[in-house]
Amino acid sequence: MPQLLAAHLLHIGALYPTPAPVPWAAPVSAPAPAASWGSAEHPAGLANVTGRFSTTAATALAATWFIQRAGPRERAMNRLVSALGASAASTRRSASPAEAADAVLAVRRAAWHAPVRTACLEESAAAAFLLATRKLAIVWCHGIAADPVRLHAWVQTVDGDTVAEPPSTLAYTPALTIGARHQHHP
Repeated sequence: MPQLLAAHLLHIGALYPTPAPVPWAAPVSAPAPAASWGSAEHPAGLANVTGRFSTTAATALAATWFIQRAGPRERAMNRLVSALGASAASTRRSASPAEAADAVLAVRRAAWHAPVRTACLEESAAAAFLLATRKLAIVWCHGIAADPVRLHAWVQTVDGDTVAEPPSTLAYTPALTIGARHQHHP
């Protein structure tokens, strides 16, 4: 290991010196989780969604699909992340848990009728865009869970509560979050 890297890792606490080599702890056994594409725990069928978001949810989904397909496929995620950042910058107040849930459920209802792929990435981005049209802030998250490696995207309130997600979402570690940073002051 390069000396400069080792010194930095020691300084930040990622490594620590020992007088002698120490063996690794034995791995913990756990049952293998079932494969998940982000929606295995959501009930199938149409949600009973009413309210102001249901009329614009299809438009938010269409915008999401357009952003993903408006250029080279290998840049689709970059385009989506840029659009999410721009929409988050236009928000003025935090969405309440009820407002955020209404948006997510309205997008899921619209997605039920969509003739194209609509999974967690498209649903969460569309919900974020939908809320941004009302100047409402949420946090869009893209995370990972290990063993086996799984990806998932979801939205959460500015306070960190997941929105319309099953408890298994807590197994995912956010790798990228967008939005509502103006609400947090350390």
